[in-house]
Amino acid sequence: MTVIDELKLADVGVCAALEQELFAGDSPWPAAAFRAELKAPYNRYFAAREEAGEPPIGYAGISILGPADDHECEIHTIAVGLAHRGRGLGRDLLDAMLAVADARDAPVFLEVRVDNDPAIGLYESAGFIRSGIRKGYYQPSGADAYTMIRPAASGKMPENPDE
Repeated sequence: MTVIDELKLADVGVCAALEQELFAGDSPWPAAAFRAELKAPYNRYFAAREEAGEPPIGYAGISILGPADDHECEIHTIAVGLAHRGRGLGRDLLDAMLAVADARDAPVFLEVRVDNDPAIGLYESAGFIRSGIRKGYYQPSGADAYTMIRPAASGKMPENPDE
């Protein structure tokens, strides 16, 4: 039975290997980047595992930004290993991150490659809308990214969502 739980420092090597598998053309995160993300007090990271205690087969991270009475959240990453796609793990990881935002009534921002139709579809099905485009966002490939936003659970949106 697949579980979604907290990503741990002991998982960073597996995550870095998944980054190489999935994002080799666009500066995959090294283990040190995952360590820094996990240590930041404003970030929450999740792992998808086949069974509790096993290595991650997917991971996701969200950052909680701004003052306590006016939080915004930003999805930093979400990934599922190629061999494990099509089982709803991306949705499960996204739902875990959205629960963090919903608990704070915070809107959520993200960037996604314009050619990543499966991810765009996932985000749109969760209530995200395209709010802009970042030319050449992904490096070194130079691929463009859509910026997307999902309103807070209450429906509130930031005044200037692309700033």
